[in-house]
Amino acid sequence: MKTKTLLLVFFITMLSRGQKAENIIIITTDGLRWQEVFKGMDESLANDKRYNQSDSAYIYKKYWSADLKERRQKLMPFIWSVLSKKGQIYGNKTLGNKVNNANPYWFSYPGYSEIMTGFADTSINSNDYIPNPNITVLEYFNKQSKIKGKVAAFGAWDAFDRILNEKRAGFPVISAFDKVGGKKPNERQKLINAMLTDSYKPFHENECLDVFTHYEALEELKTNKPRVLYIAYGETDEWAHAGFYRSYLDAAHQVDAWVKELWEFVQNDSQYKDKTAIFITTDHGRGDLVKSEWTSHGSNIKDASEIWFATMGPKIDAKGEINTNMQIYQNQFAQTMAKILGYTFEANHPVAEEIKDVFK
Repeated sequence: MKTKTLLLVFFITMLSRGQKAENIIIITTDGLRWQEVFKGMDESLANDKRYNQSDSAYIYKKYWSADLKERRQKLMPFIWSVLSKKGQIYGNKTLGNKVNNANPYWFSYPGYSEIMTGFADTSINSNDYIPNPNITVLEYFNKQSKIKGKVAAFGAWDAFDRILNEKRAGFPVISAFDKVGGKKPNERQKLINAMLTDSYKPFHENECLDVFTHYEALEELKTNKPRVLYIAYGETDEWAHAGFYRSYLDAAHQVDAWVKELWEFVQNDSQYKDKTAIFITTDHGRGDLVKSEWTSHGSNIKDASEIWFATMGPKIDAKGEINTNMQIYQNQFAQTMAKILGYTFEANHPVAEEIKDVFK
């Protein structure tokens, strides 16, 4: 009897280790530096009158602690109280854990394309680039029989229509000021559409505020139950370019709160509970070696290729903050996301291999 019990426990353990996710939520927050993710607010930027929006007292009250671990948890409490315990987070360069762009440009379109295609296509060298000629992992998912018609993407920036090649890809890409709900929006979608139209537009017509992107995506999750959902927040980049450090920190803090909301929703929904993975990252880094370059990125900024990512869910070991010396590249994300769902991403272009350390 004891032998049978031990065998049963062994097989259950092995089955759980091999259990793939059935759903995935992919989240990007544009240009959020690894320095804030792993070290919290930067005291030198918070004290700098060029960047603190004349409100250093607010920044210190909300985000400061002399203890590094407390400081980063003040900025991103969900990441450091839940995800870091149940999942994995990579990119703390001070520990030798390096994650970088493979593309040589270090700005948005090339970065998002690299994330989604698994390919650092050097011909994609402009944010105004044409619709992506390369196949994204989202498009690949939408061609799989069990997932087809259950893929959706929401992005604050209007370029996502081109980055994900909406016309060819065959799944909805709601970007910037696109209306949600199609011809028959529900009451909540009608309200979102009305508020979006009347909203403050600090980034003009190219990009909406993240709050609209978030609630559009959350409503999609609640009503249409996608198997694959992509959400792209943008304010961390916009406020950084403006040199508004307080607003940049607030935007990062808000993204963390929204990730918590998404996770709590899926963990309380019968379709998603314990069957859903999340994967969070950014398209590029920003300057830090020269403090004034924190507002910028691109190949002329020495450290702007330094990025990070975090993930948790079925088949993903609870390793926490990864402190091993390694080099990971952004082009490995697409295949990693595919493997999380039990697929091998294949396309008519090179696809980098998955990050094997992620998996049990």
